[in-house]
Amino acid sequence: MSTLISVRNLTRVFDVSRPWLNRVIERLPKAYLTAVSDVSFDIEEKSVYALVGESGSGKSTIGKIVVGLVPPSEGSVEIDGVDLSRETDAAKVDRIRSDVQMIFQDPFASLNPRWRVRDIIAEPVKSRGGDTAGLAERLLEQVGLSAADAGKFPHEFSGGQRQRICIARALASNPKVIVCDEPTSALDVSVQAQVLNLMSDLREELGLTYLFISHDLTVVQHMADVIGVLYLGRLVEEAPRDLLFAAPKHPYTRMLFDAAPRMDAFGREVEPPKGEIPDAINPPSGCAFHPRCPLAVERCSRERPEIRRIGETRVACHLAE
Repeated sequence: MSTLISVRNLTRVFDVSRPWLNRVIERLPKAYLTAVSDVSFDIEEKSVYALVGESGSGKSTIGKIVVGLVPPSEGSVEIDGVDLSRETDAAKVDRIRSDVQMIFQDPFASLNPRWRVRDIIAEPVKSRGGDTAGLAERLLEQVGLSAADAGKFPHEFSGGQRQRICIARALASNPKVIVCDEPTSALDVSVQAQVLNLMSDLREELGLTYLFISHDLTVVQHMADVIGVLYLGRLVEEAPRDLLFAAPKHPYTRMLFDAAPRMDAFGREVEPPKGEIPDAINPPSGCAFHPRCPLAVERCSRERPEIRRIGETRVACHLAE
């Protein structure tokens, strides 16, 4: 399979300084938050690439950069050979933008409460002057709802049904890539399974490529082909799904697995994770994970490990071997 999305040295810095007058009065410097730091990975066509990590690790920021909602501070994201942030050919940019859609985390906040479902689903096509006759009804049936639901408003549906509407809207422009930002985190377990199975079926039927963002390892194990693990905006490990679950090489990845609930380990004694995720405005020197790492040595606190390949795994750890 060919590479559809290529992310290279992606960095995103946000200015989170207090207002100018406050800084002058209180004599405060400007504050910058590095949400994503030097991240590189490739996504193969018709595959599912998952990003996992704690809250604040930069997963959603990467997703928004990929769809073009947030520009990168450094680095590049090429989709089908086109870098949206640097391409000057408007026709190429428009074509790629219609090929990339997003499913947001909150299925209610991402739907306009004043619009009927028919208008919500048809909007991506209508804005480009396309034919929308019968489009919403066909897509609603494709995602397991009724064509009659097209005339209803979002508040008339349950959470799982709203997420299906979001999926239908994402499919309206016949995309190649869908960025899924925690698409099931607001749903209960039984509805999660229905939505995930629907997404798997649509992937097989339509040949879709997913960038799947989640903190739920059970969901990731069900959906992903390749998994990238993020910590404080840095990619610390990447491997095929089965290899990562069988033999994680980074201490942070092992910590995530140990903290996850397991059906076959009732009553097990697990040492709780140490410490909290550091402040992204003032991150630790060297390896960002070293204050919490049980294996850390003096080198970890002064030298940031470069990500390197060990077999099929890419890992950023001085002690990975």
